[in-house]
Amino acid sequence: MSEYQAKFDTAIWAVVSAIPRGQVMAYGEVARAAGFPRHARMVSKAMGRSPKSLPWHRVVRSDRSLAFEVGSEGFDTQRQRLEQEGVTMLNGKVIAEQPSEDLDALIWGPE
Repeated sequence: MSEYQAKFDTAIWAVVSAIPRGQVMAYGEVARAAGFPRHARMVSKAMGRSPKSLPWHRVVRSDRSLAFEVGSEGFDTQRQRLEQEGVTMLNGKVIAEQPSEDLDALIWGPE
């Protein structure tokens, strides 16, 4: 793994870990929050290399639809985990606001 990839992965994992329970972020939002704007497609690859404890289910597509194809095992798992956290869905899309807490503070600590 290259130094850049390790830095990228670590930053992405920090953002995803900081998404509050019951809330979601889109891949592009995660990339921007990690300091890598315009790298949304690389977020899923970083998540594929992540520790099992990462709350991957809180990351959705930009239109707020789940990250997997309808009917797939991944779709069902993501839907179930989000529903357990109280996330509401309508027609296969998450109905949720952006994280209300300051993600920078959650990720990097208070200034």
